[in-house]
Amino acid sequence: MKTDLGDLNAFVAVARAKGFRDAARLSGGSASSLSEAVRRLEAQLGVRLLNRTTRSVVPTEAGEGLLARLGPALAEMEAALDVVNSFRDNPAGSLRLNVPVSAARLVLPQIVPAFLAAYPDIVLEVITEESFVDVIAAGCDAGIRYDERLEQDMIAVPIGPRFQRFATAASPAYLDRHGRPEHPRDLLGHACLRGRFSSGSMPPWEFERDGEVVRVDPSGPLIVRLGGSTDLAVDAAIAGTGIVSLFEDWLRPYFDSGVLEPVLEPWWQRFSGPFLYYPGRRLVPAPLRAFIDFIKASANQGLTS
Repeated sequence: MKTDLGDLNAFVAVARAKGFRDAARLSGGSASSLSEAVRRLEAQLGVRLLNRTTRSVVPTEAGEGLLARLGPALAEMEAALDVVNSFRDNPAGSLRLNVPVSAARLVLPQIVPAFLAAYPDIVLEVITEESFVDVIAAGCDAGIRYDERLEQDMIAVPIGPRFQRFATAASPAYLDRHGRPEHPRDLLGHACLRGRFSSGSMPPWEFERDGEVVRVDPSGPLIVRLGGSTDLAVDAAIAGTGIVSLFEDWLRPYFDSGVLEPVLEPWWQRFSGPFLYYPGRRLVPAPLRAFIDFIKASANQGLTS
């Protein structure tokens, strides 16, 4: 039985994305073409591979079995074909990265323009996501996350600044009206602008000084979704609504302009910077290998630290 490779890829994409529209978005194709490819494959095999409803697409038992064997095989085939790409003078192809908004804003701008100038045949796609995802299942080649959120079977490469700090800030007008906190626990008496992850969790604010760690869970008039709505909290802080907590580098331009004032700076907690991570159980595609080599070279030259 001769089966079209494109139909097999379509099935894997839809099964992993659990939907035709999401699979089309990740693969760059159309939902209708993916649907037709899966129907063609099912007709050829004589078995239903996907259960379709108006809300979801779920593999059948036969589909689960096929996906378990087919996914790794297709990945190895793509990696094997990509070996040829490594013999090119200039690697070509696509590179998809899954990163948090903070990395897209604070880390990649110092890297991406120079990387694309050095590798004009590579197309880079950056997908922002705050929650930790399986980069392979999401159709990505690699991701950027912090060390406490890395999986153990991933290869991690330092990218961007090796140390960062969380900062707290408010407008001078707010602090003139409500006073300037001297200890993190003083924040419990202030209007604080909080952030919530897509998972629903709202992390406490953590501070550290001379080995003493203090965690507080303040309240306030505004809660934003971390990542996509973070700038709203910054704008509210500038307007005098309350105190915001965010990456120091994110707030630095507002400190420099004077519209925000640092709060509790001696207590700002220092933490290690982000990592580029990718699976270590398969050959590395040439565009990703080029990106890894580029960030390593940039770090050695002191361009991304």
